[in-house]
Amino acid sequence: MLNSPRNTTTSITTTTSARGSGAAPGIVDRRVPVAVSAPDPISREGAVSQLRRHPEIDLREESGPGTVALLIEDALDEAALTRLRRIVRSEGARAVLVTGTIRESELLDVVECGVGAIVWRHEATAHRLVQAVLAASRGDGDLPADLLGRLISQVGTLHRGAAGRPGAPSLGLAPREVDVLRLVAEGLDTGEIAGKLSYSERTVKNVMHGLTTRLHLRNRAHAVAYALREGYI
Repeated sequence: MLNSPRNTTTSITTTTSARGSGAAPGIVDRRVPVAVSAPDPISREGAVSQLRRHPEIDLREESGPGTVALLIEDALDEAALTRLRRIVRSEGARAVLVTGTIRESELLDVVECGVGAIVWRHEATAHRLVQAVLAASRGDGDLPADLLGRLISQVGTLHRGAAGRPGAPSLGLAPREVDVLRLVAEGLDTGEIAGKLSYSERTVKNVMHGLTTRLHLRNRAHAVAYALREGYI
């Protein structure tokens, strides 16, 4: 039986300069740098093969500030959660998690680790992976509909259990922030939220940036979880 180390990352770098790619001088390369981490070479190479066909993806060897880390995990044990925390908090990367299952007890832990996009392994087509990577790179949330429903249910239960507890902290969300977060929780992207509220997309982004910075939240999914927990939505 062939053993391979866990958490191997891609060994392919496809960065090209504007000059080398034939782009006009002064044009900024807007491709998203992505590092793939997987428990085995087959899973890793499968994800790399899916992603390398898309010109908006720039595969990197290691994650770091400004990159999106695509993590494929067989099971979300404490070691996997530790890797997620390290990648997001220490390395400064955004995270996309590809997994086969998430238990109820793990869901909030994953969100609070800083994972904003989750893809089920059986749905991990090239299109779905790229969609999640691009959402993560923008700081958007991208959760499967069934998982979003479980998150709302779980946080709602936590909130009801804490109702009436003295000394509970208040987030102090402004009405505009609540309006935006409610639509984020419904799965709308930035453009759709802007249309619903008659805002510009820049305004929506500024609202999200302001509240996540002020409340030390890591991404949209984390913001929704906290707003649900505090009873704002």
